[in-house]
Amino acid sequence: MLNLSSAARSRIRRAGQTRTSLWRKGRQDSYRSGWRDGYRLGASEHAVRLGAVMPAVRPLHIMFVATGKGFPYSPLDEAVSVTLRAMVARLTVTGKETAVHDAAALRPDLVLVLDGLEFDPARVDEIRALGLRTAVWFTDDPYYTDITTVLAPHFDDVFTLELSCVEHYRSLGCQRVHHLPLGVHPAAFRPLNAPQDRRRDICFVGSAYWNRVDFFDGMADYLAGKNMWISGIWWERLRNFRRLAPRIELNKWMDPKETALTYNGAKIVINLHRSPHDAEFNRNGAGLHAVSPNPRTFEISACAALQLTDVRDGIASCYVPGVEIETYASADELKAKIEYYLANEEHRQAIALRGLYRTMRDHTYANRLDRMLSLLFEQ
Repeated sequence: MLNLSSAARSRIRRAGQTRTSLWRKGRQDSYRSGWRDGYRLGASEHAVRLGAVMPAVRPLHIMFVATGKGFPYSPLDEAVSVTLRAMVARLTVTGKETAVHDAAALRPDLVLVLDGLEFDPARVDEIRALGLRTAVWFTDDPYYTDITTVLAPHFDDVFTLELSCVEHYRSLGCQRVHHLPLGVHPAAFRPLNAPQDRRRDICFVGSAYWNRVDFFDGMADYLAGKNMWISGIWWERLRNFRRLAPRIELNKWMDPKETALTYNGAKIVINLHRSPHDAEFNRNGAGLHAVSPNPRTFEISACAALQLTDVRDGIASCYVPGVEIETYASADELKAKIEYYLANEEHRQAIALRGLYRTMRDHTYANRLDRMLSLLFEQ
């Protein structure tokens, strides 16, 4: 038997007490964390069920011309086709190369073209010459209006996600122009229990357009001290890239599943719209403004994450600021709201849950396509 000194026995006893204390603290922290995660997911599921509405099936045959442009458009193609398939009696999905042939053979009630930037206007004319109705849903307005300005007059109906483009297309002689934002596909973006390696205080997902580069460069000192994560292409153009590099996942396109996990793992998700006046990336010679929210607005809210988005005039028509979403008009306001919501978890989660409910009630692709079909066939 070891003959230990009283000092050695005291050290062993203190070490044992420390281990016991750490074990108890770890158990308590794990319990609190598990309770928070469980409460969030349970409350989110309730909000999803309460808000979700599936429209009735219409006795229509729709031919859907997908973009066929690959990622990042392929998830949009899937979201629209999957949603439409559950809403109409028959759905035919085709591509721009075979659209005329398929339309002539099948004679659908509507030929719907998504995006359309690579669709030859002559093919639209051929389909209309068959006596068939055509519609286009522009997904990138107003950033490529140099192209859509030429394309829009060839369609019977024009749908645009950007409110400021409605009058522009009408001025071109388009008789039926409708504002229809993009939405969210709940099968892809929904509340999830994110793994620990996705847990962060703040995140931003998106490409480094120049207005975003300038904004985040101006916040570099602040963000460098935060549990922050940025993912997207071109972020090496930041002047402060080296300082923020440990917090940047560079030149990666995340699919919807990974993006949803990233949103779910963040306490706060920043949304910053791209500028419609970026001459390097845009084709917007008319200088049209952008007032409508981007699709990311709906995707973030569908993940029950608190969203801090820059102010756009159209935000208030989709969400109630301060109730279902939060906005900022400057870097200083963004910093102040980050500090507040990181310190006020209950308020943060309450806004996120209300945003989730509003999204499921009003902003899914089922909502959007039901609105589209109503405008086309019931009015």
